[in-house]
Formats: sequence, C-alpha cells, structure tokens
Amino acid sequence: MNLLDDLIPLAIKEDATKALREDVGDGDITAMLIAADTTATAHVITREPAVLCGQSWVEEVFHQVDSSTSIEWSAKDGDQVAANSRLFTVKGNARALLTAERPALNFLQTMSGTATAARHYVDKISHTKTRILDTRKTLPGLRVAQKYATRCGGCQNHRIGLWDAFLIKENHIMACGSIQKAVTEAKKIAPGKPVEVEVETLQQLEEAISAGADIIMLDNFDLESMSKAVALTANRAKLEASGGISDETLVAIAETGVDFISIGALTKHCHAIDLSMRMEEHQP
Repeated sequence: MNLLDDLIPLAIKEDATKALREDVGDGDITAMLIAADTTATAHVITREPAVLCGQSWVEEVFHQVDSSTSIEWSAKDGDQVAANSRLFTVKGNARALLTAERPALNFLQTMSGTATAARHYVDKISHTKTRILDTRKTLPGLRVAQKYATRCGGCQNHRIGLWDAFLIKENHIMACGSIQKAVTEAKKIAPGKPVEVEVETLQQLEEAISAGADIIMLDNFDLESMSKAVALTANRAKLEASGGISDETLVAIAETGVDFISIGALTKHCHAIDLSMRMEEHQP
C-alpha cells in the first residue's frame, strides 16, 4: 500500500472536523431560520470542466453534521467532468445541508482544482516516459488531501513530508561537509529510505552518483545541461528536473529523458473549480 493511503482515512476525519469548527463555531444562526424538521434535496454542479476529486472529504463533512444525510454521486474521483455537469445529489435535513455546504464545497473545489492541474501537466507529456511529481508546497493543513488530488490527476507523489525520504540540499551538504558524507550519513540514519540529492552542476551530479544517491534533483539546469546529465547518469540513478518549470518548458524538459519533473505549482498555485449547490425541493 502507498504510504499516503495509510494517512488518508485519518486526514479525512481531521480535515472535516477542523473545517466545520472554523465555519460553524457555536452554531449556524442563518440555518436556524428554517424549521428544524424541514427536509430537502440539493444538487451540486461544476461551472467549468474539471477532474473530480474529494468525494470522501465531502461525505465526511455532510455526515459529521448529520449522519442520516444521503449522497448520490454522478461521477467518481479522477473522472473528467464537463462544465455544467451534475456532480452529486444530497438529501437530508435542510439545516444540515446548508451548514455543511461551504466546508464540503471548499474541499471539492480545491481538490478538484489540484487534480485538474495535475491532469493538464500529465497530458502534455504523455508521449514520454517522464512522470510528474508533486512537492511539499501544499496549502497549510491540506498536505494529504492535495497529494491525493495530484494522484487522482495522474501524477506521482514525491515524499509526503520530512520523515519518509531524504532530500539533501545545498545547506545540508555544506553542514555535512560533502555530498558523499551527507549520503553516507543518511543511509546510516534510515537504511532503506530513499536518498535524493539536489545538484547544481554536472560535477556535483558525478559526486552524487558516486555517493550512491537513489535520486538526483537537477536544480534549474538548462536543456543542454539536462541532456548531458541524462547521458552521464546512464541509469545509475533516477533524475528529477526541478525549478522554473512552465507550460512553455515542460515538454522539452520531459523529452531530455529525465525520469521525473517536480512542479510546486500543482499545489501552491491551485485554481479552485467553480461549483454551485442548489436546492431542488424541500418540505416542512
């Protein structure tokens, strides 16, 4: 099982609880305008094309407000949905539906936006063997949710945090004394965990390969240097391109033959999908 999969169930519960706490406080006073026993049916649509993501988070929010709420989905996580498509129908106590609406849609719009961005990048380089990676540049408190979303969009997860893999950067190397010393120490501290080294020159690349790095991050390499790095490495380590990645440069970078391209914009520049919930009917 992927490491992220172990974290998802708890994250769903904790994320929903926090979202409701900050939004509802000591009670939804506007929902109190509606008679307590009123029931209703509502549907949620997307106003723009998207890759759907966040179903479990939506369900958890509604069920924490009222466990008797029922939800019927018209698509599943990872599906491409067209503008004006109905995403789900929700039935239950009218007060509960309105209280849960915003926290639930906040998750759905953000996670779908992240998945949609991921799919965009993945599709652009589908003719290559290069995989797109997410990063730790996630929205505060939504690390697991956004990494799940990038995966729904077809990307591959980079390390989840500071605990599951090494990423040895310039300051780590300076403090340790050399790339070789840093990699050697990493393998002593946590044998079996991936060791990645960030390099800025071809000379540093050679040092990282000799040190036994599993993955080497090519930081802001130009295309010529990147192609040389691929030839020089000759599959002795995995190569990851990072820094300055854009729509304009993505394809050319992938075509150099690097194994991975990491893109912080996947999660930090998230465009939330425009969603709308409308009551279909209600009865006292």
